[in-house]
Amino acid sequence: MNVPVWAWFAVIGGLLVVLAFDLWIVDRGEPREFSLKQAGFWVGFYVTLAVLFGIGLWVFAGPTPAGQFIAGYLTEYSLSIDNLFVFYIIMTRFAVPKMYQHKVLLIGILMALVMRGIFIAIGAAALSNFGWLFYVFGLFLIYTAVQLVRQFGQEEHLEENAVLRWARRVLPHTDDYVGSKIMVKVDGRRLVTPLLIVMIAIGTTDLLFALDSIPAIFGLTTDAFIVFTANAFALMGLRQLYFLLGGLLQKLVYLSFGLAFILGFIGVKLILEALHSSGVSWAPAVPIWLSLSVIVVTMIVTTVVSLIKVRRDNRAGKENTTPASVEQG
Repeated sequence: MNVPVWAWFAVIGGLLVVLAFDLWIVDRGEPREFSLKQAGFWVGFYVTLAVLFGIGLWVFAGPTPAGQFIAGYLTEYSLSIDNLFVFYIIMTRFAVPKMYQHKVLLIGILMALVMRGIFIAIGAAALSNFGWLFYVFGLFLIYTAVQLVRQFGQEEHLEENAVLRWARRVLPHTDDYVGSKIMVKVDGRRLVTPLLIVMIAIGTTDLLFALDSIPAIFGLTTDAFIVFTANAFALMGLRQLYFLLGGLLQKLVYLSFGLAFILGFIGVKLILEALHSSGVSWAPAVPIWLSLSVIVVTMIVTTVVSLIKVRRDNRAGKENTTPASVEQG
């Protein structure tokens, strides 16, 4: 899809305006916890924005780019749910007060979006010049899918990346939080607060997750504009989803299987389409409607089966609990 430069600026400018408005709402008045009602409203708002953007693509560019965007958006959003477990660990490890968590996620994910944009530009240029990278991406996604299945049941943990270790070692920082400030002046010295360290942790950790999610969306489309916008809309709605899902995350016990199936499917799709483009007659070109159907059905089945499993386990636990015996006097 040939996207004019003004369209790039218009979309990026619109996203920045929405994020600035979001940040203004968070920062006005006294800091407070993000309620479920607020989270539900903002999740609905960002999902609606994504749907309207998809409709706009359909009107101005046709059904194929629109279908690629929706499939890419759903893929990125689904894979991002797995990020929320690690975000929760980061918030807990750094003991971030709940009233400041939304700001941390907003700035951290904005940092991640900038880094993802660079990653997407490099990936798009590389794929257009080196067709064999499709095989590499496909094999990597299949490998990632196998690893997700193998790691099922293991407890999530945070491994500090090089950027985070550097930030904690080099940046002079306060020991405690100073309200919602990320920088303060103490005895004439400028110090960062732990809030900035957490933002760096969120942003850089999300970029690590992009190592599988961005190759996955390149398996659905190689259009850099669609890849970037799908990532942007998915990330923008991720913050509120963190607060909305809450305890539900712990109930999605089979999430890793669903994500593994999606990654595996897209990995196979990448390899098949690379073979098809190379003239291999038996290798089919997988249509976007099939990819979209597989993603939607997989996430629905994963969610339903997970909730049934949790309900059965809870019921079995109640049945196995025997009441305390009462002595007869």
